[in-house]
Amino acid sequence: MKYYDKLIFELSRPGRSGYSLPSQEKFSSPEKWLADSFPASGKKTSSVAADGAATDEHFSAKRSCISAATPKALLRAAELPLPEVSEVDVVRHYTNLSQMNFGVDTGFYPLGSCTMKYNPKINEEIASMPAFTGLHPLQPAETVKGALEVEKSLDKALCAITGMKSFTFLPCAGAHGELTGLMLIREYHLARKDFARTKVIVPDSAHGTNPASANVCGLEIVEVKSNSRGLVDVESLKPLLGPDIAAIMMTNPNTLGLFEKEIGEIASLVHSCGALLYYDGANMNPLVGKVRPGDMGFDVLHLNLHKTFSTPHGGGGPGSGPVGVGEKLLPYLDNVHTSGFHGNFGVMLRAYAYILMLGRENVKMVGPLATLAANYVKESLKDAYKLPIDSVCKHEFVFDGLINDGGHDDVHGATTLDVAKRLLDYGFHAPTIYFPLLFHQALMIEPTESESLETLDSFIDVMHKIAEEAAEDPRILQGAPHNTPIGRPDETAAARQPVLKY
Repeated sequence: MKYYDKLIFELSRPGRSGYSLPSQEKFSSPEKWLADSFPASGKKTSSVAADGAATDEHFSAKRSCISAATPKALLRAAELPLPEVSEVDVVRHYTNLSQMNFGVDTGFYPLGSCTMKYNPKINEEIASMPAFTGLHPLQPAETVKGALEVEKSLDKALCAITGMKSFTFLPCAGAHGELTGLMLIREYHLARKDFARTKVIVPDSAHGTNPASANVCGLEIVEVKSNSRGLVDVESLKPLLGPDIAAIMMTNPNTLGLFEKEIGEIASLVHSCGALLYYDGANMNPLVGKVRPGDMGFDVLHLNLHKTFSTPHGGGGPGSGPVGVGEKLLPYLDNVHTSGFHGNFGVMLRAYAYILMLGRENVKMVGPLATLAANYVKESLKDAYKLPIDSVCKHEFVFDGLINDGGHDDVHGATTLDVAKRLLDYGFHAPTIYFPLLFHQALMIEPTESESLETLDSFIDVMHKIAEEAAEDPRILQGAPHNTPIGRPDETAAARQPVLKY
């Protein structure tokens, strides 16, 4: 077993600790400590055992005070069995654990639809300033004027970038923003006494959260199909429109990384039937500096500040999904501005720092560079991987598995899952796999604008090498990864029969 595979409890030994300090009562000053510990005779008068006992007494007194103020029903019957480890063991343990993880700071992370770009560290410094980290959501407004000014300035910047009129920053994630936007749409129709509008149109290439959010909002989902070009089929959309449609939820560019070229006609058709357009901002990255959803006709949108505007995310957070509205929904945004809680403020700070750092000139380069990187990788790999829709993409694109998967009569061919697992051996995080559901062996790649040409070339070389391995001996891929701390766990058992404690 590797050292870093051990749990902290397995490293524990009775009586071992990181360090202990003399009690405050015994040594009130460094001068007294030196005089008592090292007198003129050169002999140390206080023993380590005595110091430890004094420290234990000090903390025992504190525990007694806490116990006296806590209801007995909430107190533990026995001491919490925490691990007993030395400082060096703790440092090595968590350092080794951190090396078992993969993140943007570790290497290339081309996760499609999630925009895993590099997060500038100056953003972290801004968000860590004590003047911001010490704030409380229930402080009087007059004591948080600086923070409110940051929110106001970020609102103005995002309105300029998206073409919206105003934002609320309360939503703490993209899906939270979707629900908020749909609730605003519902309120708009109810205020007009348009009670029949209970359905939301969702393309078959939509993000999974779109129909889920509509369902949570109490709305019925109507699916619209994509055409052979991977775009919303306008002819299939027309018969779905009517007095019962509240909105259409769209991502543009869509989940295939393709720009909806008929978006002007779609907006006109949807508005003509009295419905509204909702924009899923998960794919906003390629549009920054080039085109605004508000100019396309969208009435409400959410942004993923933790994606497009560069904040570390993963594992459930942190996130921020601010919702922006156009003129029609502006009156319904008022009641969400009254709360003292303003969402994940640290994420907002990072996003604002990112925008200021780029400036008006350089923010316009985000979309074009993300699009250039994606098309460069796509064109470089389409000789080895199936490209179901061969056209110019935006920030991401989707392959449908390998062209030559190495399948033989006696050996099954390599799958998209095998390609993803093999990438780990070469030091790259796998792209999104088996999504969208339009293709059986979907492999969705999004390189973002923050990766260098050298990194993209290295990824392309490895993807070609994996394709060669699949053609020559697919068993290499089927057994991958070969050199990671964990190989291929039984994912079904992990989900249905999880081991949750040591």
